[in-house]
Amino acid sequence: MKPARIMILAVAVVAAGLAGLLAMRLTGQKPQNLVETIVQKEPTTKVLVSAENLPVGSRLNDKSIEWMDWPKGGVAEGFITSESRPDALTEIAGSVVRLPIFKGEPIRAEKIADSSSRIMSSLLPSGKRAVATEISVATGAGGFVLPNDRVDVIMVRQSKDSGTFITENVLNNVRVLAIDQQIQEAPDGSKSVVGTTATLELTPDQTKVFAVAQQMAERLTLALRSVADAREPDTAAADYLLQGGGKAEVQLIKSGSIVKTSTSQQAK
Repeated sequence: MKPARIMILAVAVVAAGLAGLLAMRLTGQKPQNLVETIVQKEPTTKVLVSAENLPVGSRLNDKSIEWMDWPKGGVAEGFITSESRPDALTEIAGSVVRLPIFKGEPIRAEKIADSSSRIMSSLLPSGKRAVATEISVATGAGGFVLPNDRVDVIMVRQSKDSGTFITENVLNNVRVLAIDQQIQEAPDGSKSVVGTTATLELTPDQTKVFAVAQQMAERLTLALRSVADAREPDTAAADYLLQGGGKAEVQLIKSGSIVKTSTSQQAK
């Protein structure tokens, strides 16, 4: 064999050996600077929540409320936790639901009333009164007035002098607490309630105005308001019917009109 070929073969063998050695070193190296990902679970606590949808007027029991794991960072003021009230399940059993509570929603004190409360009185905010009035399909928006709706109370009366009929808004945007004995929409999904009595939520002054209007009116009609009006003030009333703001005065109503107002004598 010629010397030139021998040299070429030798060079090829050495090059192959070096390539193999380099490959072995590369494959044998461990990867450097690995990033280790550690997932830390946020600590939780037990929060008392509703186990089902709870309508207004229902009472809490061991089936309607339950403890649920809740991130500690998401616990808001007013939540009932197992750390603060470990016996809450039994303590609030029987309480009345004042505002709708949805499944999985934390139970808050402002949405429930004490178990000793009667249902209607527990639904009334502080300072408000419940007053009932007779209604019919004609005077109750065709039966489409439902509990928690907002209505105007319109009085229709006949003028003593001219004999013509006068219409006046005596109350505006007041809340309907109940229709007959029903304090929530019908469970079968009915969109109207044909009742004979509507119970309204009024302030003390509105209660006095309403009592006078009931005596004066030929008819009282409930005009249904839009749900968008719920944020508007609901304390307005036809104060002129009080003739002095209700300060120890007696009104004489004849034929639907106020004919005499006098100050009563207080006992000495």
